Amino acid sequence: NQGRAQAQNMRDSGVNVIVGNADDAYRLSAVGDGFAVLPIAGAAQAADVVLLLIPDEVQQSVCGEQVSPHLSPGDVLCFASGYNIHYGRIVPPAGVDVILVAPRMIGQAVRSLYTQGAGFPCLVAAHQDASGDAMKTALALAKAIGATRFGAFESSFREETLIDLFAEQMLWPGIVKLCLLYFEKLVAAGCDPEVVTSELYLSGEFVEIARAMITEGFFAQLKLHSHTSQYGQLSRADRMAPPALLEAVDAAMAEIQDGA
Repeated sequence: NQGRAQAQNMRDSGVNVIVGNADDAYRLSAVGDGFAVLPIAGAAQAADVVLLLIPDEVQQSVCGEQVSPHLSPGDVLCFASGYNIHYGRIVPPAGVDVILVAPRMIGQAVRSLYTQGAGFPCLVAAHQDASGDAMKTALALAKAIGATRFGAFESSFREETLIDLFAEQMLWPGIVKLCLLYFEKLVAAGCDPEVVTSELYLSGEFVEIARAMITEGFFAQLKLHSHTSQYGQLSRADRMAPPALLEAVDAAMAEIQDGA
């Protein structure tokens, strides 16, 4: 979800952008946005800096067949996810800088925040520094997409992979399951499904609480809740994390670390 947003932001920052894409609906979208669009191999051959902003599951084949053969010493290969480099699925050619510029934001907001003059956090890393300037290039790209308006944080491909997958395989599945249980149990207790849905997410209270966490702090925002709410959250938190759940959390981390 990063390709379109990052391409638009970089163009607006004065970068000469070529889009490499298969002949599909996304190509038509890029043409409609006013970009020069080439086949992926042609774009890789024409560019000095290649941003591989395609899904993790197809990066290995696309990079091996259409990108790496067209890279020259001094070129830069940039990822927005550490996955394929960390797990060794992609081994870039020697003489090429391999960097990470990973926004901690969905693509749609990468674009909307840029147009508002705001930024978003971003992780940057250098996996292969053939030129000696890999990190400088990573920071320049982070600036071009608007991330440095908020902050770019030095990281690694391993760290980005762990925090990303742990959120996707532990944190968000847990939140989704709890939300579904909340709905199911209240409806089973006779509550109106529309009222439950409104309380759960339609009211936007979730968003406001998250915004308060950003501005006030994770725990400090509790002062904005009623005493009853504070008591409920603080007194029942451990009950919602029984030993079986903690074992599942540990298992998720172990699987991510060993690549299972």
